[in-house]
Amino acid sequence: MAERGPPAKRLCCRPGFGAACRAGPRAAGGPCGGAPPSQGEPSRRHSPESLLDIAARRVAEKWPYQRVEERFERIPEPVQRRIVYWSFPRSEREICMYSSFGTGGEESGGAGGESADETRLPFRRGVALLESGCVDNVLQVGFHLSGTVRDSAAPSEPELLCSVSVSFDRCKITSVTCGCGNKDIFYCAHVVALSLYRVRKPEQVKLRLPISETLFQMNRDQLQKFVQYLITVHHTEVLPTAQKLADEILSQNSEINQVHGAPDPTAGASVDDENCWHLDEEQVQEQVKLFLSQGGYHGSGKQLNLLFCKVREMLKMRDSNGARMLTLITEQFMGDPRLALWRQQGTAMTDKYRQLWDELGALWMCIVLNPHCKPEQKGCWLRQLRRWNGVDVCPLEDGPRGQPRLADATPPDRVHRAIEACDLHWQDPHLQHILSSDHYADHCYHDDLDAGWWPLWHEHVPTACARVDALRSHGYPREALRLAVAIANTLRRQQQKQLELFRTHKNELLNRGVTSITNLEGWVGHPLDPVGTLFSTLMESGTVPEDCGPPEPPGSTGSGRKTENPELPAQRPLEDGESFVLLAVETALIGLGQQRVMPEGLYAQEKVCRNEEQLLAKLQEVDLDETLVQIFRKQATVLLEAGPYSGLGEILYRESVPMHTFAKYLFTSLLPHDAELAYRIALRAMRLPVLESLAPPADLSRPHHIVSVVPNRYPRWFTLSHIESQQCELASTMLTAAKGDTGKLQIVLESIQKNIHSSSHIFKLAQDAFKIATLMESLPDLTLLKVSLELGLQVMRMTLSTMNWRRREMVRWLVTCATEVGVFALDSIMQNWFTLFTPTEATSVVATTVMSNSTIVRLHLDCHQQENLANSARTLALQCAMKDPQNCALSALTLCEKDQIAFETAYQIVLDAAATEMNYTQLFTIAHYMEHRGFPTRAYKLATLAMTHLNLSYNQDTHPAINDVLWACALSHSLGKNELAAVIPLVVKSVKCATVLSDILRRCTLTTPGMVTLHSRRNSGKLMSLDKAPLRQLLDATIGAYINTTHSRLTHISPRHYSEFIEFLSKARETFLMAHDGHLQFTQFIDNLKQIYKGKKKLMMLVRERFG
Repeated sequence: MAERGPPAKRLCCRPGFGAACRAGPRAAGGPCGGAPPSQGEPSRRHSPESLLDIAARRVAEKWPYQRVEERFERIPEPVQRRIVYWSFPRSEREICMYSSFGTGGEESGGAGGESADETRLPFRRGVALLESGCVDNVLQVGFHLSGTVRDSAAPSEPELLCSVSVSFDRCKITSVTCGCGNKDIFYCAHVVALSLYRVRKPEQVKLRLPISETLFQMNRDQLQKFVQYLITVHHTEVLPTAQKLADEILSQNSEINQVHGAPDPTAGASVDDENCWHLDEEQVQEQVKLFLSQGGYHGSGKQLNLLFCKVREMLKMRDSNGARMLTLITEQFMGDPRLALWRQQGTAMTDKYRQLWDELGALWMCIVLNPHCKPEQKGCWLRQLRRWNGVDVCPLEDGPRGQPRLADATPPDRVHRAIEACDLHWQDPHLQHILSSDHYADHCYHDDLDAGWWPLWHEHVPTACARVDALRSHGYPREALRLAVAIANTLRRQQQKQLELFRTHKNELLNRGVTSITNLEGWVGHPLDPVGTLFSTLMESGTVPEDCGPPEPPGSTGSGRKTENPELPAQRPLEDGESFVLLAVETALIGLGQQRVMPEGLYAQEKVCRNEEQLLAKLQEVDLDETLVQIFRKQATVLLEAGPYSGLGEILYRESVPMHTFAKYLFTSLLPHDAELAYRIALRAMRLPVLESLAPPADLSRPHHIVSVVPNRYPRWFTLSHIESQQCELASTMLTAAKGDTGKLQIVLESIQKNIHSSSHIFKLAQDAFKIATLMESLPDLTLLKVSLELGLQVMRMTLSTMNWRRREMVRWLVTCATEVGVFALDSIMQNWFTLFTPTEATSVVATTVMSNSTIVRLHLDCHQQENLANSARTLALQCAMKDPQNCALSALTLCEKDQIAFETAYQIVLDAAATEMNYTQLFTIAHYMEHRGFPTRAYKLATLAMTHLNLSYNQDTHPAINDVLWACALSHSLGKNELAAVIPLVVKSVKCATVLSDILRRCTLTTPGMVTLHSRRNSGKLMSLDKAPLRQLLDATIGAYINTTHSRLTHISPRHYSEFIEFLSKARETFLMAHDGHLQFTQFIDNLKQIYKGKKKLMMLVRERFG
């Protein structure tokens, strides 16, 4: 660890010091403190302190040593020794605070039981070094402590010997130096080890008075000998400096001779020196800059939060370095180059960065609200804050306290609250009474007291809670508790007044129909977290840390010193039978139930959700007893009746923050004790007015990142997806609780259908209800199953005309649910299929599943029931086929196979639609089906209809319909000559691909038409002649196709396709030769090619080589 600051130096000279006071063994030395009692002397442990020690300890704590010297001309050596002895810190807490991120260093400082991470902390490592006996050569000279510390980083590495020195003043370490070379914000382990050695073993430390005192008692010869020996021992280091100083001293006009006295680094602080613990400002700046440059990665955000926690820890210890450190951190934040970049690009800060700035602003609020802050110090901070406020890159809040921001309005920056807080003070008499007394009624106006004559504090709630946070942060837990109680009582009284006001004007407000929001600035999600501050203060009231709490209230003219053993007030500021836990819970319920406008901006809206969840998590840690249940009953009733002041009231502003998460907590808490009230709360909270007046009748499912239902609506709800999920969770919780209760299930169902506008969330609720209803191994809960089915039907209606990638899953699930409900449910959805399903879904999924064997077995149907269900399915199939024959005809035929009349009807629907509504693929598919079912004639009919829609060009020799064409020709050939004669003209018209035509031609010449019948009986007919119809027509078409294809290929042929082209001509020759004059035609064809394409010499040469 490198040197962290220059040692304290002040000019020392003692011209009036008498010989009588200099007598004694000054240079001989002795243990630190000499004879007076210390912790290391068991025989004197219980001896009372001497008056000298008591006085010396007080002087050492408060007075700079220069003031002592100036005040008293002669100070006896024993007095000097005791002042020097008591000037070193006596508590390990501050040493721990300055040597680790962790808080709460114990006096024992033991390292046992810590995790591996904790053992690496400098404080823990320092304790380990001390307990291992690695600290040697400890010497205290005046206000300077030095020693050596042996350290080995690893067993295989050589031992490191570190020279450590520490300067101190008024029980604070003011500078440290270590030879280890480590650079960090906090003290290294070697400094910790030396400091703790002095704290724990003061009797083993050699103590000397400041070096100037020792030099003063030497004569000229002794001084010369001292200087010469010093130069001899350290001549390589100090000789140039010694010569320079000698030259200046011998020069009459030198600057050094114009000053009286000489500096002494061991003589303690001067009157003008600031009395504070050593803080390496350069390292603080470097570390913060490094953390910011990492952009929140590699744990840098966590490290910055730990620094903020360190600032709070310093403030709680009333250490002035807390403000110093926060100033250094803020300067680095303001210098972050990303701020200018974000401002230039018009982009928002990252969420992690915003959270850090929020904490930064809250800490500055705590600092400027320090109840014992001097006016000049507050003025200095105010100037600093205004300077930051004037910087262009100072980040802005998302909106001016939740209000809609005009285009030309400038939002406040992140430090504006601290600037405003500089105008606050603690001198208000009523506030002073609150902080100094638990219960008083004198000199109070009626508005300052509640019905029980407990004090109230009327102030902007976040500001008042910032006072509480400042009191806690600066180590005034008792006063913070008193003010928190007063604010909580004020909130209760305000809530009661709002309830009375609404009751008075209820009819007028309800008839008006709309209302403006009563709270533009919500307490939950506020940057200052007022509700969380009150809750934490009241919940922590039972444990007050030691050596905290001043003897006088903040803002008074007292010194603000600490008391040794503070206690909670004997008379608590609560009503009879009330506890701080009760008050904390009720305050949290009031804050969570406040009707407040949704702030603008993604971060602000996410913070509202996050803050609410954090508060509810804290509330869930509190065990509910009967008294707390009464508080829940009371608050639930008030919130239901408080009108526009409550988020659960009858009048709800469209942009109000929804209460789903809060209501779910209230519902689960109240359900075992007051189910009726629990359902009233939950049902009231299901509202989501921002969607109710704007939602179109169609589905409102949306992707995760959609921000608003209606374009250009202000403000945009970035968290709408999360809010709807919470609404869904609340509904699911109610459905689970209402299982088996038909009345409550019906009410919950109606609320879901009215208030939830997203099909995906309703589908999730339907699935949840289904799982709960069928969870037990016994019979399923039919009431809940019916609710699940109703929700599923609503989903079907919502998504019928919209695109939804989960639609098929939804349809399958609905059929499964209806099957569980019973045959009447299946029959109902089939009767009303056109309002629920598309024709394709109804036939391919619904009707097919209904008629499956698994469904029949699952429902335990008799023959009559099976037939009725099948009739409904067939009727549905025919209706779908009529409406959408392209996609439903085949399914309808399949479903109607066992009913001749229905099957014929379905077949006729196909024939009617074949001419205009169906394509060749669909017709070929149905034709294959007909052949497979034993209807070759009908298959042939459908195949010929399909051929009329087909068109294969010359180059489509890989078209997927080729197999269907070959199959159709084979089918026609098997049926007889007439059928083949009828289909060949269709083939010739539809197919222009030469290879396909030649394939059909060869197949037709291999067997006699009709030779292989359906029952595989052979016919004795003759092979068809190629010179007569219909094969002559096919042969001519094939030859023509080859000729046309050849010319088409030659138009754009490349050399790499020459060999492929020659093979193509070979196949063409085979087809030409099938005609009686084919050889002559092919020869003439080749000659024409040679003449027309004689420019393609290489190709034509290949043609001559193969074909002559």
